[in-house]
Parts: sequence; C-alpha cells; structure tokens
Amino acid sequence: MRIWHAMWLERIDRKVADLRQRQAEEERGRARRPPAPDWILELNRATGRPLAVHAGDCGMAGRRKRPVGQDDARRLLTTDGVPACPICRPDTSLHIVDGLVGVFEGSPQAARS
Repeated sequence: MRIWHAMWLERIDRKVADLRQRQAEEERGRARRPPAPDWILELNRATGRPLAVHAGDCGMAGRRKRPVGQDDARRLLTTDGVPACPICRPDTSLHIVDGLVGVFEGSPQAARS
C-alpha cells in the first residue's frame, strides 16, 4: 500500500508542477502581447480594399485587418466612405454623425460656427 500511495503522490506532484509551469508560460505570453489597437480597418480578402472600420477590441473584424490611428479612422469613415461596424459602432466613439465629425457645445469647433 505504501508503494502504491507513493507512486500516486509522485504523479500528482508532477501534474501540479506541469500545470504551474503552463500557467507561468501563459502569463508571460499575456504580458508580452502587444496592446490592442484603438481602431482596426478590416480589408477584403480578395481585393485588399477596406470593408469596415472597427473598434480595436471588436470581435467582428475578419482575419485581414490592420491597425489605424484615430485620425485615419475618422478620415476613412467621413471622406473615404468606408462603413462603420454596426456592432462596435466606431463612428459613435469618434463622435461622427451621418458621415460628419460631430460638433458639440463648448468645443472649439462650436465656437467657430
């Protein structure tokens, strides 16, 4: 009985050590992962043309995508006519209303109007 219990304790200890090592590796991987971009441009797989603008954490973006800056996202939505994702609504986050940059009270743009 003692040998049998010792064998099982050794197996359990090995399994615990393996799990701790795996968790440490996953944590190191998470720490090294680059931060998610603020905005994503989804591209057509066949032509490479823009399909939609997404928020950086949107799960609806396809496989072909590239990060874009805030100014580029605004330009794509307003000038270039790229549609906004209907799920994450980057146009709302960027204060764009009907293809125009929104003007709010108290903003420098509102004072010029």
